[in-house]
This record gives sequence, C-alpha cells and structure tokens, in this order.
Amino acid sequence: MNAKWPEQGLVFWPVGTGDSTTIVVGEGCTVQVDLHDMDRADDDESDVTPIVDILVENLPRTDDDRPYLSAFILTHADQDHCRGFADLKDKVTIGELWATPRLWREYLDDPDSLCSDGHAFHEEADRRVGACKAAAAKGLSPVAGDLIRIVGYDEDEEDHTYTDLPQELRSYPGTSVSTIDGQDLASHFEAFIHSPFKDDAAAARNDTSLGLQITLTSLEGGAARALFFGDLAYPTLKKVFDYSEANDRSERVDWDVLLAPHHGSRKAMYTVQGDEEVLQQDLLNSIAAHAGENAEIVISSGPFPSVDEVGANPPHVIARNRYQELVEEVHCTGEYPSVEAPEPIVYVIGQDGFERLPLESESGDGDKVSLSAVAAAGAVLGGVAAIIAAARRSGQPREPRQAGLDTARQAVERTRQGEAAPRQPVGFGSR
Repeated sequence: MNAKWPEQGLVFWPVGTGDSTTIVVGEGCTVQVDLHDMDRADDDESDVTPIVDILVENLPRTDDDRPYLSAFILTHADQDHCRGFADLKDKVTIGELWATPRLWREYLDDPDSLCSDGHAFHEEADRRVGACKAAAAKGLSPVAGDLIRIVGYDEDEEDHTYTDLPQELRSYPGTSVSTIDGQDLASHFEAFIHSPFKDDAAAARNDTSLGLQITLTSLEGGAARALFFGDLAYPTLKKVFDYSEANDRSERVDWDVLLAPHHGSRKAMYTVQGDEEVLQQDLLNSIAAHAGENAEIVISSGPFPSVDEVGANPPHVIARNRYQELVEEVHCTGEYPSVEAPEPIVYVIGQDGFERLPLESESGDGDKVSLSAVAAAGAVLGGVAAIIAAARRSGQPREPRQAGLDTARQAVERTRQGEAAPRQPVGFGSR
C-alpha cells in the first residue's frame, strides 16, 4: 500500500465497508473521524488497512513516548465506525473525544446493542465526563487526555451523567467549533455541526449520526470543505440542507469532498413508498447545487457488487450511479485504484483548496512512499506531518526510533526535497 501523508488534508482509508478518516489539520493536530480496524488488516496480503498500527507509527509522541492523537470523533456507535477503539485507547493517548447523547441513552435502554468497542468508547467517554466535572468543581480546566465534547441534545438529559458538564464542553446543531484539544485552531480548522437534531434524540442509532461540515484552511490561505454524515438517511439529510438554506447559512452545506452517507447506501436518496423505492431527486439537486467546481465523492466501502440484491447491505450500485450523475469523480475506497490493491485516498489542501494526491501511476514522477518499507520520524513540526511509516507487520526489521527536534527536522526536509523545516515547533513540539 503506497501513499503520502498530507501536510494538511484528508485521508480516507480502505477498511472494507466502514468509516475511517484521518484529518491532518496542521498546527500539530491530527483528528480521527470513526474507526474500522479489522483483525485481518494485519495480514500482509490484506485488502484493508491496519489503522491503529498506522496511527501508532505516525502520530507525534508525548514526553513519555506515547503516540498522541488530538481528537477522536465518533459519528455513532455502530461497530463499523468504532471497531478497534479499545486497541487504539490502549496504544494511543487521545486528547479529546467527541460523542453524541445517543450513546448514554442507548447504554441505559439497551446496553446489549452496543458492540465491545462501543462499550469501550462509552466507558472512556463517561470517565472523561466525570474527570471534567471534577475539575470544574475545583475551579480548574480539564487536562488533555480527559477532554470530551458532547454534541447534541437529549430530552432525557437529566438521566445521564453528562447533564452537568460545563457548557464550554457542549455543542449543538447550528453552531461551529474551532477548538481541538484545548487549542484554538480557527485559522486552520472549523467544524460546523448539522446533526443530530433535537427531535431525533430517541431515533434509531443511524438517524442520530453526527453530521459535520469540516473546513480546512491552508497556510497559503486556500479553504476547502468536506461533509461527513455518518449513516444518515434521506429524511435527516434533507433536513440538513433545508435548515441550512432556510436559516441563511446555505454555505454550511457547501462541499468540495463528500463522504457518501452510510457507505454508499441507497437510503441516502431513495425512500420506500408502498412496494416501491422512489428516488428523492430534491436531495440530489441540493447536493449538486452546493458542490464545488471540482468536487469529488468518496464512498467508504468494500468493492461494489455487479448488481444490487434485494435487502443487501451497502454499498449499493444504484446509489453510486446517482452520485456519478452529480460529479465527474466518485471513488470507492475498496476499489481505488483497484480491487486487488486498494490505496488510501488522500486530499491535500493548498492555495486552490483540496487536490487529490496522485498515485505513482498518475503522477509519473516515481516519488512513492511505501507503508511497508518506510521508517519515518513520525513527528509533526510547524503543521507538517511526516510521511507514512511502516505499519503493516511485514517481518522486516525496523530502524530504532530516534528522538529530538533535529531528527524530526531532517525528516521534514527530506520530504520537502531540501527545503528547510520550521525552526519553531508548534503544537506537540511543546508537549
């Protein structure tokens, strides 16, 4: 598997039918949205990615040599969005968690419906709620590693432990967040919250997915937007676009990269009426109207079947066909660039917004970086992330990890082809 790690941008990983997106914000900040790390990802010939191993190898290190992830955002607690979280928590220090109230409601109403990693996430989220409340009671701010953000409403909030959480750790639809892990990143990052809606608090898990517009701004001043909708279906997706347009914030559904809802499910744009599935063209029209000039759609799923079968889980060919009518480029993580050898889909952001990083075969410059062969510094300086290091267990010996800013600067300069690295560390350099 060959790829480059962006200085700033998005990485959509091939993980089968599930979601795993890494957002490199810059300023020493890396955010993971959902996780689907399957056991078979450790096999050398696997067609899915060992996300936890990759993060362990590439994240910056704390003073005690622990990999550090600025934030983990869970859209909802389906297994294909949180698989591997317990392993991630054991191996990586996570500065901040984002969770929705549905997690607490579900834990009380039907705890058996949560998978083991869903339970692990809830346990960690609840621990952080307690730690934040304890800090507030002493007049202190919670520390990184204890931070949590609860996103959304619940009419039964009084029944849950987060009810007295300080308001600065709460966020709601219609508002934006530009702080991650206690750092003000407004110059580079903004997350506008679309869902879950208050009226959906008791809805099915998929319908309470966290919906976000993520805006990244490059060091050169170029801005680009990505939409993440978890497993939302047509009624809620339509509400997102309608509310945004009706409340004079239509720019909040503008997008340059769209992660297709629910892994390319037909439920994003079809509804059942009687015995028929009916296309809801109004939503597709709204999606198209807010697409950037060179917008692309990513479907995070395994390979598509040749034809859809009745009752089959996504991905659905009929949905992909509709997406291909909206934009020129639709990419499936399980098929990019081929089913036999899928690669991460990487978007970098520069002065002109998002640009998909070409594969070696597309660029023709021979400048490729192998996940199974490269040993990189794994440090972030001045918002520049090092290239992807060896993650899959290839059986090849790894060079001892070196520490220190000079070593990290040397790695950055190599990736910049001799251009000097920043002399002043930012973000994790001071942790």
